[in-house]
Amino acid sequence: MFIIKSTIWPEYYFTINKNKITMEQTQPLKCLIIGSGPAGYTAAIYAARAGMNPVLYTGSNPGGQLTITTDVENYPGFPDGVQGPELVELFRKQAIRFNTEMHYENIMKVDFTGPIHKVWTEDGKEIEAHTVIISTGADAKWLGLESELRLTNRGVSACAVCDGFFFKGLDVAVVGGGDTAAEEAIYLSKLCPKVHLIVRKDQLRASKIMQERVFTNPKIQVHFNTETLEILGEEEVEGARFRNNLSNEEFTIALKGFFVAIGHKPNTDIFKDYITTEEGGYIVTIPGKTATNIAGVFASGDVQDNVYRQAVTSAGTGCMAALEAEKYLVDIGVE
Repeated sequence: MFIIKSTIWPEYYFTINKNKITMEQTQPLKCLIIGSGPAGYTAAIYAARAGMNPVLYTGSNPGGQLTITTDVENYPGFPDGVQGPELVELFRKQAIRFNTEMHYENIMKVDFTGPIHKVWTEDGKEIEAHTVIISTGADAKWLGLESELRLTNRGVSACAVCDGFFFKGLDVAVVGGGDTAAEEAIYLSKLCPKVHLIVRKDQLRASKIMQERVFTNPKIQVHFNTETLEILGEEEVEGARFRNNLSNEEFTIALKGFFVAIGHKPNTDIFKDYITTEEGGYIVTIPGKTATNIAGVFASGDVQDNVYRQAVTSAGTGCMAALEAEKYLVDIGVE
């Protein structure tokens, strides 16, 4: 049996026994990153360049929402646009270039009660770390229609700011009754001649000022008590079939874009016993920072952002989290 000390990852030693290599943790990690995507990978890049030897657990969907996004035209540095999965791969390669240790599995449980933070992987492995950066993202809520899934990125979207430009001059629909749906409809009305706002109930849940902006916008037509039955089209969205839930009358509207704006669910369930979250489940951070209520635990990206939800803002908070984690390590005397 041979025991080898790693110079790249000093928190580990490697045991070679009968051609089997195992890696054991000898001391708490300086920086553990949970989740990938723009926030997690950017945090890894900054942490690695700062000599923090970050270890990143990608989760079951490496890259997050960007992996189901086709044309990304609003990320700086790509004048011709870039495919979402391609952008994720570039993030990943850059993080690896600086020796970020990657694990393509989930973190299932955490314990943030002590000064050393503990997490457990899906195979039961316990990991200790001085700092933890949570970048687990948020998933869009969908209607659950087969046609919705089939036509995602073919006219179906959950982000008007991301994809609205592709529907300039075309008729679209937005599903939802809250502030997000109202904001999406108003944004799209600047690009599209007609925006159909599909509301399941008999009133909007949006704030009064947002309702006023919707009702006074001549390009927005609100359909109350209306549910979506099917999104029409084989290769791309061509329309949608709806039903009035009072009269049971069914009707069809010709459309080229279909935007679902019924909310997002942040992936914070495993942290809720320790980390303060707001009503919607988003992690609460100190204003202007990424620090949470637990010393040494930081949150970046969509998991703590229920306003912007953009790749570029996620990357920015990933940078912030790494810089704040670096300062925290200095403050507690970890070199």
